[in-house]
Amino acid sequence: MSSLTITGVTKSFGSGASATRAVDDVTLHVPHGSFTTVLGPSGCGKTTLLRLIAGFLVPESGAIAFGDTVVVGDGVRPMPPQTRRVGYVPQEGALFPHLDVAANIAFGLPREARGTTGADRVAEMLELVELPADFRDRRPDELSGGQQQRVALARSLAPAPAIVLLDEPFSSLDAGLRGSTARAVRRALAVTNTTALLVTHDQNEALSLADQVAVMRAGRLVQSAAPSEVYLSPSDPQVAEFVGRAVVLPGTATDARATCALGEVVLTEPATGPVALMIRPEQVFVDLAHDEGVRGTVEEVSYYGHDCAVQVRLDEGTSVLARMAGVRRPGPGDTVHLRVTGLVRAYHPAGAP
Repeated sequence: MSSLTITGVTKSFGSGASATRAVDDVTLHVPHGSFTTVLGPSGCGKTTLLRLIAGFLVPESGAIAFGDTVVVGDGVRPMPPQTRRVGYVPQEGALFPHLDVAANIAFGLPREARGTTGADRVAEMLELVELPADFRDRRPDELSGGQQQRVALARSLAPAPAIVLLDEPFSSLDAGLRGSTARAVRRALAVTNTTALLVTHDQNEALSLADQVAVMRAGRLVQSAAPSEVYLSPSDPQVAEFVGRAVVLPGTATDARATCALGEVVLTEPATGPVALMIRPEQVFVDLAHDEGVRGTVEEVSYYGHDCAVQVRLDEGTSVLARMAGVRRPGPGDTVHLRVTGLVRAYHPAGAP
């Protein structure tokens, strides 16, 4: 196992005026034993970055290192994929349909280790990914989608790779199975202290699984930090609106406070002049019983059981999203009063000091 360091990596497809830069000067460090998610929309370069790390593609500039070993860049001849000791888990698991589970897991082991030692390793891996020992004799088509993904992870971990790369491995699973499988995979990686990089477009998945979230947009990394920092202190309004739901309102700041359509708010950092204010929907308190706050009319309520999303049209015309517990909720047409709780992040408009 080792750390992963990506420095100034760039990769384009095509040539001349028609060239498309899929990965643009990306720098990222994944500490030894940590779990990082690269989060971004489809087409932002996430999978290309993963393929560069694995060695399936070669960058035109920059370097990639596993620990102290540079595998590509810095004048070093690119190390072939088969010698990088990378475990790769694709979207669909890609198990060999003609092999049983045991043979799939043992596939990446050295040939001389596929006897008794291999059988012991298979048993160890099945236990690690929380599958029963008797699954060893099953064929892939006898497994559910989540079980197939666990076997794919077991196969990638069996040779004790330096890095494990996961390319949206839960995207084809239904919501319940997706969550349980993702948590099982995360536990297995933690037990083995494996350095891992997961690419995903699912914000909940990225925030709940990772030690570090790297947000990617149009080929560039725009923020890399702990999940709580990315959610509470996004680098710009676009990140705020992509990572979870966000209410972004224009306002005017004076030192530690600002005014906006939702009244006066307290800022995370002092600011002055025109700003964009980032407010999470759960910070918008919906007052059903009193006349405290800014008045509005409920336009729509989306009920999720544990909570609900309430769209409110303020009297002055602004539409605001609030999130509240689902136990007691307003209905469309109800008059409510809103106020903001907690600290609010302020951004100066582009080009402003």
